[in-house]
Amino acid sequence: MKLEHYRQIAKLFDFPGPEYVATGAEVHATLREGYPDAEFELKQFLAGIPSETLAHQELFTRTFDVQAITTLDVGYVLFGDDYKRAELLSNLTRTHILVGTDCKGELGDHLPNILRLIPSLPEAEGEEILFELVSEILVPALMLMVREFDSGRIEKKNALYEKHFKTVIDCAPGKDATIYQKALMALLLVLKKDFEVGEIITRSETWPKQSKTVDFLGEVVKELEIETTANPSNSGCDS
Repeated sequence: MKLEHYRQIAKLFDFPGPEYVATGAEVHATLREGYPDAEFELKQFLAGIPSETLAHQELFTRTFDVQAITTLDVGYVLFGDDYKRAELLSNLTRTHILVGTDCKGELGDHLPNILRLIPSLPEAEGEEILFELVSEILVPALMLMVREFDSGRIEKKNALYEKHFKTVIDCAPGKDATIYQKALMALLLVLKKDFEVGEIITRSETWPKQSKTVDFLGEVVKELEIETTANPSNSGCDS
């Protein structure tokens, strides 16, 4: 199985720079050859992102970093701050070092870093480990990320951010604040074809009705409550 296209796709989820348009065109050309469903989602994504680099960077930051819709840290999406994320990070970090992944200053469970790992993993750890990573970690996390773009969940998060920070950061005027959902969907569809995980994706669609999965919205609530109730005298930042 040829997996080098995951190195290309990873660039879609890096912090955007002036080269992003060219990168997007390369990924689009790759998907057009064998992934028509994913190509359709990606085409909409590329048409919907701001053409100006600064506006695109603001959109990326608002989507994944500051007052975020979701996060690209796969382990956090799945496990929050549970010890299971620490175990995942430990294993991923070891493997990244083994294959020489450039993690670009991010943790090992950052989505682009996992995507860059995919082409090297079969030789380093075996195809079985790769399938487990995709089916048990990557696909479930992507399903949860996509869920966070639901309009109702975004409204609830924005209400929390406005209550805590007294304001909500706006995206670039006239741009779709949820457009990165299209990129995540394109990635899911590529994984679906390459690894035949359609059944897992279908099963995961019932997760919003279950209580076992980590809820990013719930994690936001907990973090903001901690910030609000924290005692500065015990913060370790004595003036």
